[in-house]
Amino acid sequence: MVVSSLQAVAAAQVAVPEGAGAPAPATRTVTILGSTGSVGCNTVELVAADPERYQVEALVARKNVDLLARQAKELRAKAAVVADEAHYAALKDALSGTGIEVAAGAQAVVDAAARPADWVMAAIVGAAGMEPTLAAARRGATVAFANKEVLVCAGALMMAEVKRHGATLLPVDSEHSAIFQVFDSERVDGVSRLILTASGGPFRNKTREDMARATIKEAVAHPTWDMGAKISVDSATMMNKGLEVIEAHHLFGMPEDKIDVLVHPQSVVHSLVEYVDGSVLAQLGTPDMRTPIAVALGWPRRIATPGERLNLVTAGHLEFYAPDPEKFPALRLAREAMRAGGCAACVMNAANEIAVAAFLDGRIGFLDIERIVEHTMTTVPHSRLNSLDDVREVDTVARRIASEAIQAR
Repeated sequence: MVVSSLQAVAAAQVAVPEGAGAPAPATRTVTILGSTGSVGCNTVELVAADPERYQVEALVARKNVDLLARQAKELRAKAAVVADEAHYAALKDALSGTGIEVAAGAQAVVDAAARPADWVMAAIVGAAGMEPTLAAARRGATVAFANKEVLVCAGALMMAEVKRHGATLLPVDSEHSAIFQVFDSERVDGVSRLILTASGGPFRNKTREDMARATIKEAVAHPTWDMGAKISVDSATMMNKGLEVIEAHHLFGMPEDKIDVLVHPQSVVHSLVEYVDGSVLAQLGTPDMRTPIAVALGWPRRIATPGERLNLVTAGHLEFYAPDPEKFPALRLAREAMRAGGCAACVMNAANEIAVAAFLDGRIGFLDIERIVEHTMTTVPHSRLNSLDDVREVDTVARRIASEAIQAR
C-alpha cells in the first residue's frame, strides 16, 4: 500500500492505496519510536488528547528513562523500550508494578517496531532509525515517517520494501507533509516541480566569518521551529534542506532538477507544488510540528490540534529568497550526492552525523562540519548499494573516515 508520497520510483508515478478514501478505524493502535524526542513528544501529546481513540502498543527512547516511564504510564503503553542497555535497570525500576513490559537494546527497538500496531511513528533520529523503520514497513504497517536519513541512506531499497510488503508511508517533515497534501497523485504528469521552503536557519543573515565563530548555543537556536539539537544544527548548515531534497526525490519520484529550494524566513508556507499549467499550490500554517503529525496520525481523516491558527493579517509580509550556495555549501553537496547516485548520499549522511556530533561535543568548529562531509564524500570509493548489508558497510566506512578526519584536525 503506497500513499501519494510513496510510489515505485522507477515508474515515477504516485499510487494511492486501495481504500484511501475509506473512513479511519474507530480506534488505532500506535507505537512511537523516539517518543522522548521533539517529534515524539508532540505525538505523545496528540495521542494523550484522545485516549478513547488511541491504544499505545509500545514507546521507544534512546536513554531518557524518566520521561519514557512517565509517558508509558500516562498512555498506558503495553511496552517501553530503551535503546541504551545501560538504562535497562532504571527503566525496570521506574515501571515496576505497572504491568508494562520493559526491554532494552538495539534488537529490542526493532522488536518494538515489529509489534502489532496499526500506526508507527518513526522518529528515531539518524541512521539508527533504519532497522526499526524497516521492521514496521515489513509487516505492512502505516508508518508516519519523520526520519529523513533512512531515505537518504537507502531510499531505493526502502521504497522497494514498502511496496513489497504493502506498507503505507506518510511523511511527517513539515515540507513533505505540505507537498503530500497538495500533490495530485492521480495526475503526476501534470506536476512541473516541487518547491521546498527553508527558514534559512539562525545564520541566514550572518557572514561566513560570523559562522566560523559560531557557538553551539547559536547554532541550535532555530528562529522559528523548536527541534532537537542535531536537526537544529542541520538547519543552521542547511544540510537539513539538502537531506529533504533527497527525501522528496524518493517520496515523490521527482528528479533532482525538478526540486527547488526557497528561503522563507517566516515559515508560514511549508512547501509548494507547481503544475504545468502554471498553477502553484501551497500548504500554509503556523510553524507547529503538531500539524503535520496530526495529518499523519488522523489520515485519511483530519483531526483537531491545539496549535495556534494562522492569521494572514497579523502574519504580515511573506518573503522568499534563493539560497546562497556559497554561504551554505551543504545544499551543493546534497545535490552532488543525488546526481552521483550509488552510495554517495549514504556517505554524506554518515559523515554529517559524525561531524555534527563532534561540533555539539565542542571538538570542531561550525564550518568544519561541511569540510568533514566533503572530505569524506571525496575519500570513500563510489559503489552501488544492492542490499541493506551494503548500506551498513558503507555507513561504517564513512563514519570511520569522518572520525579520522576529525581526530586529525
